[in-house]
Amino acid sequence: METQELGMGRPGKGRVVMLVDNKVEGDSRVQKAAESMAAAGWDVTLLGLVRSGSGRSWKLGDAEVRLLPLKTPLAKRHAERHRSLLRRPLAYPPGPLAAYRRQWAKAWRADVATRRAALKVAPQAVGTPAFRRSEQTRLALAGPTSKVMQRWVEFRSRQATEAQKAGRRLQGPLDRAFTAAWKAAKGKRAWRRLEPALWDYELTYGKEIDALKPDLIHANDFRMLGVGARAAVRARAAGRQVKLVWDAHEFLPGVRPWEDNAHWIPGNTAHESEYAPFADAVVTVSEGLADLLRERHSLAGQPSVVLNAPDRPVERQEDAATPGPDLRELCGIGPDVPLVVYSGSPGPQRGLGDMVEALPHLDGVHMALVVPSPAAAYIRSLLARAEELGAGGRLHAVPYVPHGQVVAFLSAADVGCIPIHHWPNHEIALITKFFEYSHARLPLVVSDVKTMSEVTRSTGQGEVCVAEDVPDLVRAIKQVLSDPERYRAAYDKPGLLDTWTWEAQAEVLDELYTNLLSDRERAEDGR
Repeated sequence: METQELGMGRPGKGRVVMLVDNKVEGDSRVQKAAESMAAAGWDVTLLGLVRSGSGRSWKLGDAEVRLLPLKTPLAKRHAERHRSLLRRPLAYPPGPLAAYRRQWAKAWRADVATRRAALKVAPQAVGTPAFRRSEQTRLALAGPTSKVMQRWVEFRSRQATEAQKAGRRLQGPLDRAFTAAWKAAKGKRAWRRLEPALWDYELTYGKEIDALKPDLIHANDFRMLGVGARAAVRARAAGRQVKLVWDAHEFLPGVRPWEDNAHWIPGNTAHESEYAPFADAVVTVSEGLADLLRERHSLAGQPSVVLNAPDRPVERQEDAATPGPDLRELCGIGPDVPLVVYSGSPGPQRGLGDMVEALPHLDGVHMALVVPSPAAAYIRSLLARAEELGAGGRLHAVPYVPHGQVVAFLSAADVGCIPIHHWPNHEIALITKFFEYSHARLPLVVSDVKTMSEVTRSTGQGEVCVAEDVPDLVRAIKQVLSDPERYRAAYDKPGLLDTWTWEAQAEVLDELYTNLLSDRERAEDGR
């Protein structure tokens, strides 16, 4: 393709806009993709979001990162905005009325109590004897009446609260009927009613993408697929040929819903199904997921696989100038203390609770949870549970480090643990931490999810335990700690780690971009 002058004032292969529905920091796949494609000569702008406050921007290598402030008024469900006469007919409508009525009822009770006290301690200040007799009559009625009123107001307020909760959960018979009706009536377009908050992302990103006039849009995951597809359609309608790459991180029908309501999976899967045909190429994280995506969306070709592999563990100049933190130092332990590490997003389905329950049965063993936010409520609950079990001093929560430092950071541990539970998505992928642990040359303990357990057994790099089986997790950790060098020896196999590097994956992505834009140029020449 002919070299062109780009918006950043330097020549390159083409202008790429990458889209992701998070704040970029902590998403190593997206960071590595942006940085490596910019280094390969593409003019890359990565658009992410912030959910509160104003946006900001910075440089990631030669790539530009921009965070856009996301406003989500459409995320409020109908039941959160309107009174539901069928769900809770006696509830107050959404808004300030319930709080006003509760305060008003309390104020009336306080007034009645004060007036009674005044009659008792300072009758002369209340008024004439006739007025005091009348006041006593009024208070005799007002006391029980105000008490009944306060209870009635509290009841209606509780009804309003329950209605709001039900409106967010959307799990009742009416909600399921509503979901089924819209799916039957609208098919792929049903997301507009079931998950209208997806429009909030469109209205946040759309104009920014249009202003950048990209040659290629790289949409990460399902929310950004629609945003990217609509931007590509607008560009093509305006006479510009834009290619769309959809980077599917997960098999959406198999994920644990991010929100606890009956609309989330049907709404988001409908949205994905509507816009998957607009993708000029699909990228994903494993061969198993590639097969599922091709079958589900009747794709013309097999999606390209770009593994969630870490950077090649060669110390870069910038890392040498600023050495990363030491995991054992953050945990406050010495080099001889057995240390099991979990690194990644936390959640009950990822087996962190099983690790905590195992801790009392592992004498002298410490565990480190390397997570985005060590102060998050879920992590605090795990730390509290460890205290209850008498092992609080052996569980440590530490923050993420920059993706270029992850492998060296994790290498201080003795075991890398992945005790994830059986969910469809967990069965089909080698997840990021699997590769990070491998490059850190850690012996592994993984649950018996299909793909990861098969690879671990075939390479001999760790032990497999039964998912959600704490005694078996204890057994596997003890077995690995008894002879860690046996498992580390697996990494000496020639070529094992070479393809598990981001550098190898970046070549796949670079070639895909180049082929897509070459196809575009040939089409333009033919026209």
